[in-house]
Amino acid sequence: MYDHIGLRVKNAAASGKFFAAALKPLGFVANETATGFGPPGAPALWLHETKKAGGGVHVAFVAKDRKAVDAFYVAALNAGGRDNGRPGLRADYSPTYYAAFVVDPDGNNVEAVCIE
Repeated sequence: MYDHIGLRVKNAAASGKFFAAALKPLGFVANETATGFGPPGAPALWLHETKKAGGGVHVAFVAKDRKAVDAFYVAALNAGGRDNGRPGLRADYSPTYYAAFVVDPDGNNVEAVCIE
């Protein structure tokens, strides 16, 4: 549906470390500048440093299984994210929607989801 997403961040180095750690359990990697993230060789999330960071954006990443959602949540919190929804079923979305939510250093809502 989309080609890429750009997030405005206050500190690209700090946000790059956060996303590198949080997205690793999902199989996503950073490009050589640590400002692009995605499957190896195909970054689709880009960080753009600006004085007026956005915040309020919601980005959801596909996880291969529920264990990856759990690992994303732990890694994101350890990397400086804030809890915005522990890993678990979200039956109001669908009976098999398993997700976790964190707030990144710039206030964006970042989710990992597995629909099994």
